[in-house]
Amino acid sequence: MKHPKQYDTTPAVSRRMARVRLKRGEAETMLAKALWRRGYRYRLNHKALPGSPDIALTKHKIAIFVDGEFWHGYNWLYKKKVKSNPDYWREKIQENMARDIRDGQRLAAMNWTVLRFWEREVKRDLDKCVQTVEAAVFEGMLQRHEERCGRLSGDGPDQ
Repeated sequence: MKHPKQYDTTPAVSRRMARVRLKRGEAETMLAKALWRRGYRYRLNHKALPGSPDIALTKHKIAIFVDGEFWHGYNWLYKKKVKSNPDYWREKIQENMARDIRDGQRLAAMNWTVLRFWEREVKRDLDKCVQTVEAAVFEGMLQRHEERCGRLSGDGPDQ
């Protein structure tokens, strides 16, 4: 996507856009702190992974993204049309959505579990989001245990 050299915008819009945080937003911080309190250690915005997950539980190979509703297209098909610069925003948000899918596929190919939460989910029900992460951790541990036991007992796919 080519960005215009100059945007047709107002000072109010410029101030609002300047306050948008790309990293360590409120919901992302809430989830990270809740996981820390539960004993999980993580990397924030892990640049070595596709998409630089907001939270990466490297020990468990779980990549967590906390996506803003506007930027990542929450209910995109049913949204009202954007009033200012609609062509730009339509292209930008669709590009973000395609990148999210692409990054998720690349992480899955690296045997990472990808979890995506909407900001509003984290803010409304933090405990449920933490439980989802813990379920993924447990599922991964169970899968690794079964793989190890299968190899040790001779019941694995190698036989």
